Amino acid sequence: MEFRTAGVIGAGAWGTALAQVCVRAGLDTTLQAREPQLVETLRTTRANDLYLPGVPLAEGLKFTADLADLGDCDLILAVPPAQHMRATLTAFAPHHRPGVPVVLCSKGVERGTMKLMTEVLAETLPDAPAAVLSGPSFAGEVARGLPTAVTLACADQALGQALLSTLSAPGFRPYLATDLIGAEAGGALKNVLAIACGVSEGRQLGRSAHAALITRGFAEMTRLAVAMGGQAETVAGLCGLGDLVLTCSSPQSRNMSLGLALGQGQTVEQALAGKRSVAEGYESAPAVRALAARLGVETPIAEGIAALLAGEITVDGLIDGLLSRPLKAERV
Repeated sequence: MEFRTAGVIGAGAWGTALAQVCVRAGLDTTLQAREPQLVETLRTTRANDLYLPGVPLAEGLKFTADLADLGDCDLILAVPPAQHMRATLTAFAPHHRPGVPVVLCSKGVERGTMKLMTEVLAETLPDAPAAVLSGPSFAGEVARGLPTAVTLACADQALGQALLSTLSAPGFRPYLATDLIGAEAGGALKNVLAIACGVSEGRQLGRSAHAALITRGFAEMTRLAVAMGGQAETVAGLCGLGDLVLTCSSPQSRNMSLGLALGQGQTVEQALAGKRSVAEGYESAPAVRALAARLGVETPIAEGIAALLAGEITVDGLIDGLLSRPLKAERV
């Protein structure tokens, strides 16, 4: 199984970074953006200053606004925001060739349906073999070729091995897994938990509180993933714990920076104003809360963040609610 051409759907920061990876891996790569004006800028300046400033784009990387131009690609990387994944894949469906794999690179749970991105893919492109790419990876660092390791999850072992070899590039090291649900659950919940860590940082609650949030957040992530049919071992890897540690430890994370603003006293509207890039945790929090309730899984941190974002509680109410929970034995 050999891949020569790749189409990357979505020219935000992460999509642009992954297009860079594909070029470095030796693939003939086309990056698709919704806005024709952005495509023209990418072509003329060889930079994506709108979403990924300061990073020269690789020689040979091509650009298009037309999804039809990706119809002949051997491999598709889907990188729109999670809440736009269904509409994007539906629009691409007439151009997709049966059997061409789609690597899902967006993290989140679809609002309303509470479905993971693999479920959205199965409903929109049923003839597309699925893989999930997730792990601790800031777009700017990946785009510049700094060392990064991620999880590549694929149920088909042969396809997974082929994708692993194809997407491995200087500075970019994927590790193979077969548990797509675990890989997706970790990526979806970590964004919500990062908002909580940002709130703690904004309120200057200290490093002890920060460590406690990461640890107990990881327990929530594991419980939810297992309840969904994933494996605890997967969540303990790069796509779960690794991604959680990164996203919860740097204001460079869009989700942590959102929480940081809330902890410093801004309203949700003020914290989101003027942001071009999506904080996936804001969009996923209501779906994660609803999904956990449906599955009967305790996720007090994620539930508290969903309530905070919905205006149901204040930051003080969130902190008091978590600290006043009944005492219990420590367990996942």
